[in-house]
Amino acid sequence: MEASQPIGIFDSGTGGLTVAKAVSNLLPNEQIVYFGDTAHLPYGDKSTATIQAYAIKITDILLQQNCKVILIACNSASAAAYDLIKEYAGSKAKVINVIDPAVEHIIATNGMKKVGLIGTLQTVNSGAFDRKLKGKVREFGSLATPLLVPMIEEGFVRNSISRDVIDKYLSDETLKGIDSLILGCTHYPIIKDEISQYYDGSVDIIDSAETVALSLKNYLEESNLMNLSTPNRNRFLVSDITKGFENAANLFFGEEIKLEKYPLWE
Repeated sequence: MEASQPIGIFDSGTGGLTVAKAVSNLLPNEQIVYFGDTAHLPYGDKSTATIQAYAIKITDILLQQNCKVILIACNSASAAAYDLIKEYAGSKAKVINVIDPAVEHIIATNGMKKVGLIGTLQTVNSGAFDRKLKGKVREFGSLATPLLVPMIEEGFVRNSISRDVIDKYLSDETLKGIDSLILGCTHYPIIKDEISQYYDGSVDIIDSAETVALSLKNYLEESNLMNLSTPNRNRFLVSDITKGFENAANLFFGEEIKLEKYPLWE
């Protein structure tokens, strides 16, 4: 691997753009090749086998783009396919998921406190966070919040609809008395401010986009793979060109984004 190779990032849709933007902010010299599987979103309600099939195909595309790192910017895919992707990529690329950095942050900073998680059905039902945090926190509660991703994808944020949905979920008994809340989906940082307002600053909100970007930076530094030269232009590949993804990418990166269509199956 060489420092000049790009960082590959993938998600089912726009949520992973929160990770891509965090990486871009922290590592401005790195070229990003982003793959949004817009033809098959969301992943949160799909079976493990289906997510694995999509993830391997995307991994293959990112390896063809010569990526030195493949960052799984999706909690559902991280839970369902991380080990498989890691084995498939082998020595060609470092594979990083969004779950482990969030868990490491919780263990390092939160001690034996009560931790809550909101995420997709796939992420919650996988038990990935439960297993990794067992015995490391005083109490852990996870809540599936399946309406949040479609709500965000459809642009229902910072209004009465989003507030009602968020209030309904966060008032659930499962999350009562928590000290920290893990945003277990990379879409959720888009509504982080609304979630923070609900708790009025009394709960530490763990943004997986920020924790995984820092984990990536640490890896690149330790491996002498930081790109120090001017990077090539970021690229945005999608399995289906949609106006919603294009608008979201333009908004996140503050520039006109050109989408490249790479269908997973013709």
